[in-house]
Amino acid sequence: MKKSYCPIDTFINAVKGKRKGTIILHLHQGDKRYSELVKLLTDISERMLSKQLKDLEADGLVRRTVFSEVPPRVEYSLTELGKEIHPFLKGMYKGGILLEKENDT
Repeated sequence: MKKSYCPIDTFINAVKGKRKGTIILHLHQGDKRYSELVKLLTDISERMLSKQLKDLEADGLVRRTVFSEVPPRVEYSLTELGKEIHPFLKGMYKGGILLEKENDT
């Protein structure tokens, strides 16, 4: 995670990226397999989704669990840190809805 002078910037750097906030919001609803996330996030490529998940895992927000089954199964879930930042992302989501409504009028 890129640290900066201000903790706000550190937070923004961790969640900034193609749909990282949306991934966290979806994982807050429960653990998801990779294929489930692909279906939920149709506007980004699988390559980009994979990159964002790796970034979120590296920043300690998402946990990747591999089950030794045939075929292999991988699930993604939020870490405790990921759960802690969820309310802030939910607030940003609501703020985005309000701004969209304001700009539509």
